[in-house]
Amino acid sequence: MNVTFPELTRLFGVTLDTVQWLTTGYLLMVTIVMATTAFLLKKFPSRNLFIFAASAFMLGDLLCATAPNFSLLLGGRIIQAMSTGLSTPLMFHIIFTQIPKGRIGSMTGLAGMVISLAPALGPTYGGVISSIASWRLIFWLVLPIVLIALFLGARYINIAPLGIKESFDFISLLFLAGTLTAFVYTVSKAASFKLTSPQFLIPLILGVVLLILFIITNSHGTNGLLDLSILEQATTSLSAFTYFSLQFINIGISFVIPVYCQYVLHTSAMVAGLTLLPGSLLGALVSPFAGSIADAKGYGMPIKIGLVSLTLGGLIFVLAQPWLSALIITIGFCVLRFGFNMGFSNSISNATLNVARENTADANSFFNTLQQFAGSIGVGIMAAIMASSQNRSGGTFVTRSYNGGRYDYLFVTILAVLALVAAIINFRIQKHQASVNR
Repeated sequence: MNVTFPELTRLFGVTLDTVQWLTTGYLLMVTIVMATTAFLLKKFPSRNLFIFAASAFMLGDLLCATAPNFSLLLGGRIIQAMSTGLSTPLMFHIIFTQIPKGRIGSMTGLAGMVISLAPALGPTYGGVISSIASWRLIFWLVLPIVLIALFLGARYINIAPLGIKESFDFISLLFLAGTLTAFVYTVSKAASFKLTSPQFLIPLILGVVLLILFIITNSHGTNGLLDLSILEQATTSLSAFTYFSLQFINIGISFVIPVYCQYVLHTSAMVAGLTLLPGSLLGALVSPFAGSIADAKGYGMPIKIGLVSLTLGGLIFVLAQPWLSALIITIGFCVLRFGFNMGFSNSISNATLNVARENTADANSFFNTLQQFAGSIGVGIMAAIMASSQNRSGGTFVTRSYNGGRYDYLFVTILAVLALVAAIINFRIQKHQASVNR
């Protein structure tokens, strides 16, 4: 939907920092639902979870396709988000419980290909459809695919639950949902209000308070929503930061590029979407290859190579911005997506294999929750930076959008460098621990 934002702002009479909630709100709900999957995967049969997920997606899809206003369109996307929040951890759960250890890297590479391809290929699909027909057709054409998936999943997914007896921790979920919502809402207000204004500070303070309450209730309940004790391992914490940064950059830059192309370069929605296509296809090819390298050589090599490439991709956008064209953006995105796919699925695999086996579901749930929150906050921050520049006085709208793009590209590059440093430290620790355990 990112590529349709300029059209939707005109159609529904909303601003960019409002319409971006179609992505931010979607990812936020995905994050909240994913936080429940450690419990759900232990409590219910995987087939039942998948059937519910596919059914929710179709319901939301129909609502979006027929939505007469922005509120109902957003509501449909939120319902679809419940589906993604269940199905993505379920995919990794199947891999981590059914695939031999020596092939986990390759299979998570395949899963990473699916996850990373969708949000980047989506704007290409959306741009083509909205250019030749109505944006509503974006949803109608997806429906048959989900029906096929529902049939196949109901027939072949068959993993029994662990059969836990504990009740679900609704209080912790409530505090977590409030925390994530408050932080994302705070970021969305950064475009319209000063950082010292009550409109910004009140939701920020509320988010901090709710986070503290979540940690307290989650740690002292009989069945914690997320087992945060896995973060006591330095390697897990560093892997989490790397994983967060990779998805932040992936989703954030996939939001910025189509908007930048249309506002600054005056391209059509189709061309804006097509700039992401080569990088998306390259990433699809790289992801299983990166997993195979990890199986053969260890996880350190592909992750560090990926983060170096990610940094170089960011630098292309920063240093070449005065000369950016659709072609140069396409090249820069290819470099960036090569790096992303080298590191993304390998980061979660490396982290999951470094925790105790009984914590596999907890690590899976936490990292998938973190992944979606990274995407949600990434879009929110990128949109806030762009909208903040656009809302300033002086200069033309194109110039202000150009400046917003510059700040976005610089932010992405700095985050890539920090993720690279974290990965280097992480694998030094792992190497030291391996030598001690010999």
